[in-house]
Amino acid sequence: MAKLYSTLREKMSPEARAKAGEQTRILLQEMPLQELRQARRMSQEQMAKNLHTRQSNVSRIEKRTDMYISTLRSVIKAMGGDLEIVARFPDGSVRINQFEELDKALPDLFQGMSVDQLYEQAASNCAETSAEYKGK
Repeated sequence: MAKLYSTLREKMSPEARAKAGEQTRILLQEMPLQELRQARRMSQEQMAKNLHTRQSNVSRIEKRTDMYISTLRSVIKAMGGDLEIVARFPDGSVRINQFEELDKALPDLFQGMSVDQLYEQAASNCAETSAEYKGK
């Protein structure tokens, strides 16, 4: 029979508990989008509703290893957070703020467009650029 975590924890030394607590804190400082969404107790369906898209698109976004900053910012906002970009150097950290201007411009540029429409627009732009490049 499986033992309760609380029972196992009681048997741990204070040092082992402290080490486990530190490891937990470290693990919670970074995680993939899917785990972050789950930790925020949100379903893909809830995220899709907040992003005005389909659940299958949320699944695709969560599996990506590369995406636009604007997409990541939208996903984080849909979870109730704000995205900050920080560059870390040996002599200190710098918060990158140029994307805040993009945030202000995007609502006017893409006003009323859903994530699906934005993807369609991006695909169309890529196809046009590819056709222009092949023509040169």
